[in-house]
Amino acid sequence: MKTSFFSDLLATLFDRPLWLEATPSAQPMHELCKELLAGSGEITGMRTARTILSRYKSMTKEEKITFFQYLTEELDVDASAIIAAARQYGASPDARGFAKLSEASEPPRQEFLRRLNRVPGATGELVRMRLDLLGLCDKYPEFARADIDFVHLFKSWFNRGFLVLRHIDWHTPANILEKIIEYEAVHAINSWDELRRRLLPVDRRCFAFFHPAMVDEPLIFVEVALLRDIPGSIQAVLAEERHHIQPAQADTAVFYSISNCQAGLKGISFGNSLIKQVVEELSQEMPNLKNFVTLSPIPGLSRWLEKRAENHDEIAKKVLVASENGDGDVAALRDDLRALASVYLLEEKRSDGLPIDPVARFHLGNGASVHEVHALADKSANGLKQSCGAMVNYLYDLKTVEQNHENFVTQNIVASSRSVKAAAKSASMKRGTVANV
Repeated sequence: MKTSFFSDLLATLFDRPLWLEATPSAQPMHELCKELLAGSGEITGMRTARTILSRYKSMTKEEKITFFQYLTEELDVDASAIIAAARQYGASPDARGFAKLSEASEPPRQEFLRRLNRVPGATGELVRMRLDLLGLCDKYPEFARADIDFVHLFKSWFNRGFLVLRHIDWHTPANILEKIIEYEAVHAINSWDELRRRLLPVDRRCFAFFHPAMVDEPLIFVEVALLRDIPGSIQAVLAEERHHIQPAQADTAVFYSISNCQAGLKGISFGNSLIKQVVEELSQEMPNLKNFVTLSPIPGLSRWLEKRAENHDEIAKKVLVASENGDGDVAALRDDLRALASVYLLEEKRSDGLPIDPVARFHLGNGASVHEVHALADKSANGLKQSCGAMVNYLYDLKTVEQNHENFVTQNIVASSRSVKAAAKSASMKRGTVANV
C-alpha cells in the first residue's frame, strides 16, 4: 500500500498537464526571459518557461551564444548595489541589512533558472543546457560567470537527500540498460551479451543513483564483482569463461567501473556518496565480505612516463617502448612498471599538493588507501595506451576511511600499503643508481 501511494505520488508529480505545453510565440527570446522574471501569474509563468525551453532546443549554435550572452551580461549582479548593501550591513548588521545584501548578491539569472525549473521535465533540459554552455566557455570565458550559477543551483537540486539508489540488474527496464551501455566510461560494453555477463550472474552487482526529476536517466553507476580475493587484472574480472561463485563464498567486493552519466553535471560529485551507500548495502546483504576495493585505471601514467623519458629516464623510456610493442614486451618490465606507477601515485603532486592523477584524488579524498599496483592488469589497447597496462587497487577499509580522509584533506597525506611504498622507494633508488653510472 505504501509503495503504491508513493508511486502514484511521483506519477502525479511528473505528469505533464496540457496547459504546460509550449505555446507558439513570435516574441524575441530576451523578451520572453524578461516576461518570465516579471513575476506574472503562476500558470502564465510556467507556460512562458515551457516556451523558452522549447525554443532553446531548436536554436542554432549562434542563437545559443546570443542567449548565453544575455544570461551573462543582462542578468548579472549590480556591483554598485552590492557595495552599497555591504556598507549598510557593515554599519548595522541586522536581519534587514543581511536580507538586502543577500538579495543584491544574487544574480537575476539564478531566479530565471529556478523559474525555468518549475516546469515538469525542465531539470534534465537545464542539465543539457549547461552542457552546451560548458562547450562554449573556452571561446567565451565570460560565460563562466553564468556557469557558476548553474553549479550553485545544481548542487542544491542534486544534493544527496534527493538521490535514490537503485540496484540495476538484467530485469531493469531496457531503456535504462541501454543507458548503462551508452554511459559506461571505463570498460566499454560492446553488446547485450556482454552486458548480461556483467549483470546476470549471482556474483555481479550494479548500482546507480537517480534523481526524481530525471527518472529515466542514471546520474552515476558502479559495477561490482564479488570475488574470493583482491584481483590483479581486469581480464580476470571480465573473462567470458570465468568461474562463478555464490555470494556467500565471496570475501571481496570489487568496484571495477564507476561511470558518471551526465556531462552537464560536471563538478557535482556523486561518487563519494555512491560508494559509501553501496558498501553499506553490500555489508548488510553479505556480512561475509571483508574487503572493499577498486580495480582502477591510472589515466595519466603514460603521459607522466613520457615526460620522464624526455628527461632521460631510461627505464621509463623502455616501459613506453614495450607498451607500444604489446603486453608481451611489458611482461619483462613488470617490476619496473609497478615501481614507476607507485612513484606516480604516491609522490607526483599538483601545485596545490594533491596527486596529479584524477582517479587517485577521487578515491583518496573518499578515505581509501593505495593498496596495490598491478602491471599488465589491463591489456586492452586503451589500457596499454593510457597506463602501459597498469592498474591500482584502492582499499576502503571501514576502520581507517575517516582518518585517511581527514589526513588527505588537511595534510595531503596519501595513505598506502607498505608494499606500494617499497615499490616507489625501489624506483627512486634505481633511478639514482642509473644516473650515477
